[in-house]
Amino acid sequence: LCRRQSRDLSSLKSQLDQLGVPLYAVVKEDVGTEVLNFQPFFNGDIFLDAKRRFYGPRERSMGLLAFLRVGVWTNGLRAFRNGFIGNVSGEGFILGGVYVLGPGEQGVILEHREIEFGDKVNVLEVLNAVGRIQRELVSLEER
Repeated sequence: LCRRQSRDLSSLKSQLDQLGVPLYAVVKEDVGTEVLNFQPFFNGDIFLDAKRRFYGPRERSMGLLAFLRVGVWTNGLRAFRNGFIGNVSGEGFILGGVYVLGPGEQGVILEHREIEFGDKVNVLEVLNAVGRIQRELVSLEER
């Protein structure tokens, strides 16, 4: 499911480049060729956080009960129909997220934490958040 979201976010790459905003992915593990197999879906730099510091002091996860949720099945089916087939390598119960971070004191502009597997961020919200970064940078440059 993260491959589908990665592809959607990667579709913004040219717009982000024009605005001077980099696109990064942080992954928690690299089992076998997992990151190598993920690269075609993500058009940015990928960082391995083996110590899972980026995932916070308390990792958010879904256990086996996740498979009882209709939303998880719906999201999985939608991804499968769009040609996204995942793998079962590694630890797959940690929930992900998407963050737009501004420079310096601006900090977190957009925070989207997955509620269930496949709960993806709206790319228009990402672009809106990136636009707020630029407005702040322009106002700082004018001072």
